[in-house]
Amino acid sequence: MSKERLPLTLITGFLGSGKTTLLAKLLRDPLLGDAVVLVNELGEVPLDHHLLREVDEKTVILDSGCVCCTIRTDLVDELRDLEVRVHRGELPAFRRVVVETTGLADPVPVLATLLQDPMLSAHYMADGVVTCVDAVNAPLQAERQPEWTKQVVVADRIVLTKTDLAEADGAAAEALIRARNPVAEIITGVSGDVPAGRLIGLGVLAEERRAEQVTAWLDAVNHGHGHAHEHDHDHHAGVHAIALRFDEPLDWTMFALWLAMLLQSRGDDVLRVKGLLDTGADGPLVLHGVQHVIHPPTHLAAWPDEDRTSRIVLIVRGIGRAEVEASLRAFDGLAKGAVAA
Repeated sequence: MSKERLPLTLITGFLGSGKTTLLAKLLRDPLLGDAVVLVNELGEVPLDHHLLREVDEKTVILDSGCVCCTIRTDLVDELRDLEVRVHRGELPAFRRVVVETTGLADPVPVLATLLQDPMLSAHYMADGVVTCVDAVNAPLQAERQPEWTKQVVVADRIVLTKTDLAEADGAAAEALIRARNPVAEIITGVSGDVPAGRLIGLGVLAEERRAEQVTAWLDAVNHGHGHAHEHDHDHHAGVHAIALRFDEPLDWTMFALWLAMLLQSRGDDVLRVKGLLDTGADGPLVLHGVQHVIHPPTHLAAWPDEDRTSRIVLIVRGIGRAEVEASLRAFDGLAKGAVAA
């Protein structure tokens, strides 16, 4: 197996959203021929006609060559076990991982595990989060199920399912999605028919694509309205995006302390953070976080665009722009007071 970090794609979605149907179709694609797929219950996935041979009680090898395993403990144990089994020759080497969550799962802890566990972060990187959204039941689930909102907010790609049904209102479902995640690409997927290449290989945390991903995020949130500090998105359920711009270079140490304090006090309500920060170097510092977890910041050698000011977007729940700006001003005042003293 390659010593390079292997990409891991997370497929999530609320109960009945069609993620199992999507996964069954994806497993036919040669793009997943060198993958391991981890599912919560193998019996939930209709794979019988794809089954080539059973390796043990929890693992099958599909006709595409993909290995499919049941998650019976936690993700850390499963991924460690896979590597051990490859070294023993019990499983073929793999080059990517796909994890399907349960319908009630909060995907944030999975991402946090990838970023925080030393072994996993050394061997795996988050390639992207794919969320299935049921176009029929989205309005009710958005109103009543907090897990639905978390699954939508963390998504890099959203597959809108059941749009072919008479009772589906795709436009309404898309509006609900955009209210919570103005950035993710929305793909219509009837009966799971979505090309694997649109969902696999996104590279959202790959070193060479971090600036590209963050720039696209900032552009999408701002919708071309120019200055980020003039634009905000107030939407349903208190979930909205706050875009901030700083014209002067930031003191990264002080800013990191402010962000740490914000996450300590309101981390459950800070759902996503992305940004490009001017810290006085030739290139920006790239910021990417999910709730309490901030990926180790990376300095780029050069700016990816002509705009060289600090830009940050936070997708938050129940936190207003005024509250964020007041805390920043207060912290900045304390920091300057400490320096003056």
